Amino acid sequence: MDFQLIWFILIAILFIGYFLLEGFDFGVGILMPFVSKDDVDRRITINTIGPFWDANEVWLITAGGAMFAAFPHWYATLFSGFYIPLFLLLVALILRAVGFEFRSKMPDKWWRKTADLFIFWGSLLPAFLWGVALTNIVQGLPIGPDKNFVGHLGAVLNPYALLGGLAAVALFTLHGALFLSLRTTGDLKERVEKVARLLWIPAGLILAAFAILGYWQTVLFEGLGLIPGTLPTLTIISFVASYVFIQLRWHGYAFGATGAAIVLGTAVVFSGLFPLVMPSTIDAAYHLTVYNASSSELTLKVMSVVALIFLPIVLGYQGWSYYVFSQRLTREAIPRD
Repeated sequence: MDFQLIWFILIAILFIGYFLLEGFDFGVGILMPFVSKDDVDRRITINTIGPFWDANEVWLITAGGAMFAAFPHWYATLFSGFYIPLFLLLVALILRAVGFEFRSKMPDKWWRKTADLFIFWGSLLPAFLWGVALTNIVQGLPIGPDKNFVGHLGAVLNPYALLGGLAAVALFTLHGALFLSLRTTGDLKERVEKVARLLWIPAGLILAAFAILGYWQTVLFEGLGLIPGTLPTLTIISFVASYVFIQLRWHGYAFGATGAAIVLGTAVVFSGLFPLVMPSTIDAAYHLTVYNASSSELTLKVMSVVALIFLPIVLGYQGWSYYVFSQRLTREAIPRD
């Protein structure tokens, strides 16, 4: 068995799950200050993702742990090259958790406003930085013969990578607006539905510019000629379908369509990279691949047994939590201070 291939696919699935699920709660955190007219609305908005946000982050922790164990050279090069952006991402996620966990511990307005800022910036920055990171990976990075990143921060924050960050923020925010439309009622529901309608066109323009430039800027479409391929085409169809469903006010289908766009778009990244994990812009001989960046076969075999046992348990638990907390939230359900 090709355990390197198996673990590359498993890590891709973990990141797909992370972006799909964390994508909508990033979007909810970004939208909270703009769709809430008072503290009750803000509490409803937070409660829509309250049972889910920390479980959604487990996908990232698991993906990072799997990358560290299965492909240590990939992990080391990634974290050394993106040290500052990933440090900022970690700080933002910590502040976001503080905002969620401690917002209601004190009734003071200044405290709740501070927590709201933590939630907003702790959602916006990670969404943006993940877009920057993935864009840099598919663009290629200055990686030397010793598998080390030899560039500087300016190489990471290039214009196309910044566009990738904006594309991620736009898509996650739209995804979050549609999630809120399924979990809220009354005036708040009407506001988030209006936001979704207004947001689709600018999000579509950003994503279109990102995709078009990506044909020349990334390694994803090498060898495809002028045919974009099945996965990119399905990604475009899914995102366009979300517009149709939004206009028809079929928000459940629209949420599914943006979710499909996230899943398929992330699949485009990993399938387009394979067998590479981090392309080098210095020399093709310095590319990191699933084979020269992996652990020993014994390590991968042991990891496979552990994953086979515990992954279904984690998936079952998370699926059950989504089922239990699937009801819409109303203003009457929020206790007054």
